[in-house]
Amino acid sequence: MDTHVTIIGAGLGGLTLARVLHVHGIPATVYEAEVSPTARTQGGMLDIHDYNGQLALDAAGLMDEFRAVVLEGRQAMRILDRDGTVLLDKADDGTGGRPEVQRADLRQVLLDSLPDGTVRWGHKVTAARALGEGRHEVAFGDGSTIVTSLLVGADGAWSRVRPLLSDVTPEYTGTSFVETYLFDAETRHPAAARAVGGGSMMAPSPGAEIFAHRERGETLHTYVNLTRTQEWFKEVDFTDPAAAAARIAGEFDGWAPELTALITDGDTAPVLRPLYALPVGHEWDRVPGVTLIGDAAHLVAPNGEGANLAMLDGAELGKALAAHPGDVEAALTEYERAMFPRSAEFAEFVYLDPDGIDFGDKAAPGPAGTIAGEGH
Repeated sequence: MDTHVTIIGAGLGGLTLARVLHVHGIPATVYEAEVSPTARTQGGMLDIHDYNGQLALDAAGLMDEFRAVVLEGRQAMRILDRDGTVLLDKADDGTGGRPEVQRADLRQVLLDSLPDGTVRWGHKVTAARALGEGRHEVAFGDGSTIVTSLLVGADGAWSRVRPLLSDVTPEYTGTSFVETYLFDAETRHPAAARAVGGGSMMAPSPGAEIFAHRERGETLHTYVNLTRTQEWFKEVDFTDPAAAAARIAGEFDGWAPELTALITDGDTAPVLRPLYALPVGHEWDRVPGVTLIGDAAHLVAPNGEGANLAMLDGAELGKALAAHPGDVEAALTEYERAMFPRSAEFAEFVYLDPDGIDFGDKAAPGPAGTIAGEGH
């Protein structure tokens, strides 16, 4: 295949696509808005599933590298009630099919697997337009442009590529996360550390829930899940970390102190993460020379599948392009026909996994406390 593939967005999906293409000898360039791989934090833990994410890594030839960054023991899970009573305590016996990794570590594995220069950092897309005959022009914030005969939007919730295919935009789900970290938890926050345990902890309640995960070492990463309107959150002053933490903790009045401490004792300022979604079953008519993967194609509320599906999208698209040398449209048609029902099926999952979300993609663009999506 002689066509050079242009990928917008260096998240897990875009990088997996670039890697699978490289394995098959197909040239690709990834354009990323961030100025470097460390320009922002990459979110927390990800459980990589044996039925999608691991299949993508296998197609990329990176299973050994993946296993090397797995954090053992993190598949343990606890469910507590609001009083701190343990309702479920499932140990990690090493047999689960969802090993946990730090998102940043997995992204680095993918970056390290690509030839130098594959990712062009600091290229923020401002617009994309069709030129006809499957060719597209992409404009960047620095005034430069490129023309490509195969464009892939891997640029998340607020994709600049999606308008070439669909006029649908994400809508607020009615739920937001408020994110905090506790560091050196065993020594500085022992009660909270005991409550979370060695893996993940959930304290569910209608409309107000606390999720936490033990990351590398003694770091506890907490997501407070609140079903509230955006107007309600506007009344919370996130420029005053102490006041914001107290206001959010107030929604858990009467809960066990070891649980509310995950909010009030945070070592970082609480950060608001509004959650957005595209309609379930989002599809588009085939448009020559362009397609979407990951959240750009099928953004849903976090259910543990987003990152895994983005990686599988990238792998499947890469394999389709390799299987149809010289016939881009056949490859894109094959990919989309399989991707549409697959993403719709997983959108129905109700298992909420805040650590499976890339907040760079799902956060609202612009407002304080949010991060613009990858590849924008």
